[in-house]
Amino acid sequence: MLIKRENIRALIDEIHAKGKTVVTTNGCFDILHVGHVRYLEKTKTFADYLIVLLNSDKSVRSIKGPQRPINNEYDRAEILSALKCVDYVVLFDEDSPAKLLDEMKPDVYTKGADYNIQTLPEADIMIKNGTRVEFIDFVEGKSTTKIIEKMKK
Repeated sequence: MLIKRENIRALIDEIHAKGKTVVTTNGCFDILHVGHVRYLEKTKTFADYLIVLLNSDKSVRSIKGPQRPINNEYDRAEILSALKCVDYVVLFDEDSPAKLLDEMKPDVYTKGADYNIQTLPEADIMIKNGTRVEFIDFVEGKSTTKIIEKMKK
């Protein structure tokens, strides 16, 4: 379910009031593939609720270039919301989810294993807020960029 950014803190407070935990991750999730699904399923194992921080169209263009995203933010949010492991999706316009993560203060945050705590841009926020960080291995050979490259051939 897509939730407005201004409502995210109240949602997390409500979840915590029930004695439940929140895990979050972020990404563009432009063309959903098996690597995304496995990553999100693994992320969900770390808490009761999974909230995906989804880069808005503006953010994706800033990071990936003017030809992206392939799918617009509302289509991407709807597809993510259809996955049984995803409880909520929230859009953000910035290049980095740092400010939103600082607002949310999730219990757990996941990132791809191409990062570690020393290279994680959001590490200082995670440490400040007491958020546990888990790094998840990618599925070899699966990426949106590779799908786009294959389609161009």
